[in-house]
Amino acid sequence: MRSDYALYAVAVILFILTGVGAYMAESLWIVTTAVLGFVFIGIGYWQRPHEEATAQNTPQTAITATTPTVSVTAPPPPPPAPKAETRPIPVVDTKPPTAGLLDVKGIKEKRAQQLKTLGITTVEDLAKASPEDLAAKLKIAPYFTGQWIENAKKIIAKS
Repeated sequence: MRSDYALYAVAVILFILTGVGAYMAESLWIVTTAVLGFVFIGIGYWQRPHEEATAQNTPQTAITATTPTVSVTAPPPPPPAPKAETRPIPVVDTKPPTAGLLDVKGIKEKRAQQLKTLGITTVEDLAKASPEDLAAKLKIAPYFTGQWIENAKKIIAKS
């Protein structure tokens, strides 16, 4: 027996119970059995056997004696691939990139421009600056300038 038939049978039983529940006037019973009936119908439909298009199901045409024959020749071999040139990779001695003011933690683009107007253009210049003088010129708390200077010194120590 196919499984979809069994599921349809369960759905029919649930719909019969829904009808019986209508006489008992219990709305929860009616709704529950009706919903379950539809669920079982859906599962049964999903489980039904599907027809697949296969070569066995498609009609075959008969080959008659009047069919012309065609001679097939092998395609020519592909041309050989061009050889890639092997060039030595040039080795370039590069200096490690110098750290800019934007590499210092806490300094963004706007603040870097303000520092450049004060004459501080590199991390080394920032590391040599006084936190109090810098804070007075920028009109900010010396705590922040002190943090920048410490971070600049750490960057210089790493490189």
